[in-house]
Amino acid sequence: FLLLGDLGPRTYMQVFEAEAAALGHADVMQADAMFDAAIGQLLRLQAIAPPADLPAYDDALLARELRLFDEWFLGRHLGVALDCDDLETLDLVYRRLIDAALSAPQGLGHRAFMPRNLMPLEAPAGREAGPAVLDFQDAVRGPIAYDALSLFKDAFWSWPEDRVDTWLARYHARAAEAGLPVPEWTRFRRDADWIGVQRHLKVMGIFARLHHRDAKPRDIADAPRFLAYLDG
Repeated sequence: FLLLGDLGPRTYMQVFEAEAAALGHADVMQADAMFDAAIGQLLRLQAIAPPADLPAYDDALLARELRLFDEWFLGRHLGVALDCDDLETLDLVYRRLIDAALSAPQGLGHRAFMPRNLMPLEAPAGREAGPAVLDFQDAVRGPIAYDALSLFKDAFWSWPEDRVDTWLARYHARAAEAGLPVPEWTRFRRDADWIGVQRHLKVMGIFARLHHRDAKPRDIADAPRFLAYLDG
């Protein structure tokens, strides 16, 4: 037997795009309420103890993802040949990013918790509204800050930095209230920034690989967004 439900016609991203087109700018007024609902759904997911057989976001996986950046984005997409000094410097950067990820508080991680994978739903009577969540296949046990950072520093939509800071602080306060293992704010913000750098580098590598290996050029156009994240 297969139980199916109709999740509706639109994702969060499509709601944002439609409102932005109607307003003529990207300052989407619904974003606060929709992200509040997304935070609530994320907290419910993170309250689940990771199953024993769930893969860990371990040293090997983190390193493998980071290498996508120098192999596919730098090497294949930009044609940059790194010399020994460059590779040594990059290795040191990767080591810092991996160590930061491994030392951060851990929990159930979706790893693609972003507007393209969230669909607004009507709340059943007596229950809090929360979006349906798609795309679970890359779930791991990993840094608890990862999904919150992914939600607000999206691969396909940029928000003003002050709004990102406000939303991250809101997530942090609610996570602490819910008893999740978030550290104090300054440490949490640092954890989010570190895992964000790892994610931004990885995604640029993935987008370059999609373009050059898989003949899917659409996403590489968003690479400047990640360079802006890294520059910030």
